[in-house]
Amino acid sequence: MRIGIGCDHNAVELKNEIKTFIKSLGHDVTEYGEIGASCGEVDYPGVAFEVGEAVQTGEVERGILLCGTGLGMAIAAGKVPGIRAVTCHDTYSAERAQKSNNAQIITLGAKVIGVELAKQVVEKYLESSFPGGNSARKVQQIIDKEKEYLGQ
Repeated sequence: MRIGIGCDHNAVELKNEIKTFIKSLGHDVTEYGEIGASCGEVDYPGVAFEVGEAVQTGEVERGILLCGTGLGMAIAAGKVPGIRAVTCHDTYSAERAQKSNNAQIITLGAKVIGVELAKQVVEKYLESSFPGGNSARKVQQIIDKEKEYLGQ
């Protein structure tokens, strides 16, 4: 699977750990945003928009976004039309993000979750798939309302 990953300045170390871990699971990883010694503070919305748009266009299949709490990234990525982004800090939520909500992006908070648990959360999310069924009707209601708000 092609995975997009991005972070702000609060989550660089966790992002690097997760990137390496995702690769070890056999997935391709594309990084978004500019994080480096010369960058200083990085505002999370721009990174979230980049990953959301990469998922929206099919450049990547899923996204992982990291910031201090994961909350701002989820809000920002969810503003990209068609994107469902959720914050996950446990494996059950990560599994349900995909199985119940067909979320294309999960977000994690580097100040909230440790590295090993973050790896478990990411692994559970990536190994889960959307089965459709009863949840498909609910996800479709979200999609339909979004289209209504966008005037489509």
